[in-house]
Amino acid sequence: MADCPSTSSPVIRDVIAARASRRSFLKGFSAVGTIAVTGSGFVGSLFAEESFAASAASTLQFTELKRVYDKDMAVAPGYTADVVARWGDPMTGSASVFDGTVPSAAEQLVRFGYNCDYIAFMPLPKGSASADHGLLCVNNEYISPNVIFPGMTEDGAGATMTREQVDFGMAAMGHSIVEVRLENGAWTMVQESTYNRRLTVETPMALSGPVAGHDLVKTRDDPDGRLVRGTNYNCGGGVTPWGTVLTCEEGASDTFGGKPEGSVIAPVLERYGFDGSDVYGRARFHDRFDMTKEPNEPNRFDWVVEIDPYDPSSTPIKRTALGRMSHEASTVVHNKDGRIVVYMGDDDYFEYTYRFVTRAAFDPAKPETATNILDDGILSVARFDDDGALHWLPLVHGQGPLTTENGFASQADVLLKTRLAADAVGATPMDRPEDMETNPVTGRVYAVMTKNKKREQDKLNPANTRPENLWGHIVELIPPGGRGRDADHAADIYEWDLFVLAGNPADAATKASFHPETSENGWFVCPDNITFDPAGRLWVATDGANDFGLPDGIYGIDTEGSARGLPKLLFTCPAGAEATGPCFTPDGKTLFVSVQHPAEDAETLDKAETLWPDFKGTLPRPSVVAIRKIDDGAVGA
Repeated sequence: MADCPSTSSPVIRDVIAARASRRSFLKGFSAVGTIAVTGSGFVGSLFAEESFAASAASTLQFTELKRVYDKDMAVAPGYTADVVARWGDPMTGSASVFDGTVPSAAEQLVRFGYNCDYIAFMPLPKGSASADHGLLCVNNEYISPNVIFPGMTEDGAGATMTREQVDFGMAAMGHSIVEVRLENGAWTMVQESTYNRRLTVETPMALSGPVAGHDLVKTRDDPDGRLVRGTNYNCGGGVTPWGTVLTCEEGASDTFGGKPEGSVIAPVLERYGFDGSDVYGRARFHDRFDMTKEPNEPNRFDWVVEIDPYDPSSTPIKRTALGRMSHEASTVVHNKDGRIVVYMGDDDYFEYTYRFVTRAAFDPAKPETATNILDDGILSVARFDDDGALHWLPLVHGQGPLTTENGFASQADVLLKTRLAADAVGATPMDRPEDMETNPVTGRVYAVMTKNKKREQDKLNPANTRPENLWGHIVELIPPGGRGRDADHAADIYEWDLFVLAGNPADAATKASFHPETSENGWFVCPDNITFDPAGRLWVATDGANDFGLPDGIYGIDTEGSARGLPKLLFTCPAGAEATGPCFTPDGKTLFVSVQHPAEDAETLDKAETLWPDFKGTLPRPSVVAIRKIDDGAVGA
């Protein structure tokens, strides 16, 4: 995607003494247990002093995998990793078995989508805690033309893709819903299930909330501004207590061509990175992706979309009250006061972390209370202070700088210009916010910053402590009120701390920090997606290890006790692929993982490092994998 202009938000230059005096301040240790401080004076590794024992007692009982860059995936001893769904797998009884060639656009509509990402496991029947039968709801983020079409390069795709190839790409992106069953220790797709369906760049979707009907979302195809065609770059997501899935649109900037010259929305589109690059060539064949012809069409993307996977006839809804950004997460918490809280990251350099709190409460005994509950609430953005306080700054029209005089004419305007609103209120620019997830045991929230090569020394702040951060880190947010269900996720002020700073602890230049007993296979770089198992252990999926000659993979890590911050490697991806979308079944015995873009680093298809997972034919195939313990126990235990 195109790089977005950096914000001009103020940053805090120094960590003051008050930060060090906090009761919960976590002292830093290097790989051998000494204090590690960066040149700027920021603590380089953060762990509670009292948490260390002579030998860490990790709750993760598996033998750690040896990290090897290879053409195949690998999993720790005592575990199996089986492919459940591949790109191109038939999703209806009428579709034929994938024959190793690229399907037509029409055929792709009834086949599992490309580049799988976020996964939600939705038990069947609805409302049950079934762990052997359910729906896999899987994002299909984007396509990789260089390892799909012979002779095509990534940079040349936008100018050379044919109409059929462009339309195939639009059909392969979006979201896939498939029924799956666990039988004899293995998961399989139910090909003829009536639940199975695809959502694509052409699927009709409703626009709801304050932005629906706004002049800036009206187009020639939709003069009312309430019915959008399609979803795009679906990356992260979340699950609601009433059984729907939230899928995140992580930007659309480089899928549009043309220039919105003279349009009132042009400055906003610039802030969102719309540069006319059109990397998939859509504007050459579809006018709605040409900003010169349809300057408002981009405003209909970059939202959170709500899907009812249990009702194949339902219309997905773009919930605009949750803000417009490169959404990476939409993690849902049912707060102790009944209100719904959604945590979100904006995945770009120097962007922000967000929270949405509904005005109304949800009552599970009254399903009707969920209707449009996500259309009315308060969107806020995080400011990380140097004393360890996190302030949620409301993005509400008429409050503070968000006034008509400053370019925000209404709440709809604030939401359409979420990034500009966050700039205006003084949010903390972060190192590419990715996933945000809540620990079911402690109630703490973990926010992933994947990396930021653009951060300079004079732009450091307490929550982003390293210049040219190539490795990423994880921030721990601590709501007040107590543990677990007692935590108040609607409070205005939290505490926060750094959890781990990724990188190689043996390389002092990285200023990485993990638990001092982290092994040579256990440290990681570029954390991306995360999840928690039922026991409250954090599982980290990485995206970017290939840049360091390492495979991306899945790491388990305790967040409490003597092994806090001690990662262990469970799974590695094949060459060129990232691990993403980790998701557990309710019993914790299956960990689903998306293996995205295998072999993508190849310049062209004929130079692909791997043809995983089939190792025959001519195409690598992004796939969903199920990781299970051979003895049928809980993963990690």
